[in-house]
Amino acid sequence: MTRIGILGGTLDPIHCGHLAAATAARDTFDLPRVLVMPSHVPPHRPVQPVASAYHRFAMASLAVSGLPRLEACDDELRTEGPSYTATTLARLQARGFAACEIFFITGADAFADIATWKRYPDVLDLAHFVVVSRPGHDIGALAGRLPDLRDRMRPAGAPARTDGTTLIFLLEAATPDVSSTLVRDRLRRGAPLAGLVPPLVDTHIRQHHLYSAPADHLHGQS
Repeated sequence: MTRIGILGGTLDPIHCGHLAAATAARDTFDLPRVLVMPSHVPPHRPVQPVASAYHRFAMASLAVSGLPRLEACDDELRTEGPSYTATTLARLQARGFAACEIFFITGADAFADIATWKRYPDVLDLAHFVVVSRPGHDIGALAGRLPDLRDRMRPAGAPARTDGTTLIFLLEAATPDVSSTLVRDRLRRGAPLAGLVPPLVDTHIRQHHLYSAPADHLHGQS
């Protein structure tokens, strides 16, 4: 069986929390590949990304360099319009992946709002969902918050179903207390980013004056 992991999101910028979730899922499910996929137009954000698609993909590429079995993917960036998870997963299936071979990685904070996602609840039939714990978000509370999904939830160490049914795996992992909003705020205040983003991402941000330059420079590719 060929299995693949997907970690999506605006990644504006990618940070160590994203990487911790991706590597935890990679190791727990022994995934040969995890695609780190910046979204083109995030449908759940009223404000669009600050950094351009060019820079967000560049930062994702730098972040995964040297991390085994993680790779940056521009699939959603090359697709016009909102980046819906259901559409992305359907494209993977069209390329030959069965739903039970796809592991979609997301944080417990994002998954708590799964009922607002496009094509819910059918989107849950398109892949296994790996829900990773996040600081301040109790992964154990998800079953109570989403009672209709309780029967599909399993601890991350549980075996997958043999009939191809997709499941929601709850993965307790040590992920740092960081968000892209926090990173952008620290940059605006001139604070250091040590431990929040990979060093190569920090260098790229500062070389290109991202998140602290005038808007016309911010969205460019210089």
